[in-house]
Amino acid sequence: MTQPSTPSSSRVAIIGGGPAGLMAAEVLSQAGIQVDLYDGMPSVGRKFLLAGVGGMNITHSEAYPAFLSRYAERAPQIAPLLRGFGADALCQWIHDLGIETFVGSSGRVFPTDMKAAPLLRAWLKRLRDSGVVIHTRHRWLGWDTQGNLLIHNPDGEKTVQADATLLAVGGGSWARLGSDGAWMLELEKRGVGLAPLQPSNCGFEVQAWSELLVSKFAGAPLKNVAIGLNDDVPRLGECVITATGIEGSLIYALSAPIREAINQQGSATVHIDLLPGRPVDKILAALSKPRGSRSMSKHLHSQLSIDGVKAALLRELTSADTFADLASLAQAIKALPLTLVKTRPLDEAISSAGGVLFESMDERLMLKQVPGVFCAGEMIDWEAPTGGYLLTACFASGRAAGLGMVEWLRSSGKL
Repeated sequence: MTQPSTPSSSRVAIIGGGPAGLMAAEVLSQAGIQVDLYDGMPSVGRKFLLAGVGGMNITHSEAYPAFLSRYAERAPQIAPLLRGFGADALCQWIHDLGIETFVGSSGRVFPTDMKAAPLLRAWLKRLRDSGVVIHTRHRWLGWDTQGNLLIHNPDGEKTVQADATLLAVGGGSWARLGSDGAWMLELEKRGVGLAPLQPSNCGFEVQAWSELLVSKFAGAPLKNVAIGLNDDVPRLGECVITATGIEGSLIYALSAPIREAINQQGSATVHIDLLPGRPVDKILAALSKPRGSRSMSKHLHSQLSIDGVKAALLRELTSADTFADLASLAQAIKALPLTLVKTRPLDEAISSAGGVLFESMDERLMLKQVPGVFCAGEMIDWEAPTGGYLLTACFASGRAAGLGMVEWLRSSGKL
């Protein structure tokens, strides 16, 4: 670990105690800069800890070109951040904290104990040992007329002067953990270019399920299926039928294009392959076997092992005419159309799209309209699927912003 430089008289403020803010604090403190970090919640890293429930997926082991592609149209802007601090560097950083990692069967990278709390504890100790001062229950409200930070704490409001400020306040999902998007208005007042916050890695609603489907299968997992949108190759995985629609990892992976299709057309139709391991001709051959007096439901079960929620969806999303025509039924099993009409609310989403446009910042992640104010993390306009990609870019942007702040302080004679 790099030893801190000689202390300077510079003092910076970081707003937000998630991975991006904490990583910037580490970079700045190593440069000998006094760091005050403010977070509105009673403790820092709350969303980070909740993301670790059930297994702390810290990053992904896939090759860099595929990894970078997960950021879609924002890949060109994310690329320099990852070159500075990508998956390998992140893993080494975790190892330096005394936490070992392993690669799971899906390629995802986890701490060996699968928990976020030990990693966060070790990190916070290192930050405090390096002089970072963390102020919890301190909520940023904007700026006063002199350009000082307005902070609300349990004792009331106070102003804070800083030589540079990092905003790392999260997006707009999971408001109960501190990311409520209220900062958008403050930046809009300053003329900062913003994209509206939208749900990402989220569930979707259908027009309406039947009462029967909801009563019997709301909450049921839909396993070993493939789902595709438009002409894209269907993705394998699983998801969950909900009372209002569908959610889960397979849907989250497709959430950005589904959301954009709904934005543009009012709805999006995905196609569900209920039997991804079987070609349509094999399915038709199985359906064509004599079924005697057995019902079609029993025939589907005995010949293709389609029952439970899969059988219910097949009935829900096809007509009687389809069931009467075996060729049509076989096609439906391979490409069952499901029309989605809206996202679930932003506050339910795992993450959010939208926020500060990259075009509103320079290469150091400093706001062009507000010199000395930098941004990092999920509040910037990028998105990525779950699987470690979200966290990796948050860490990487925090590091890049921290380095950018050091450079700016030096070039402006404040360091």
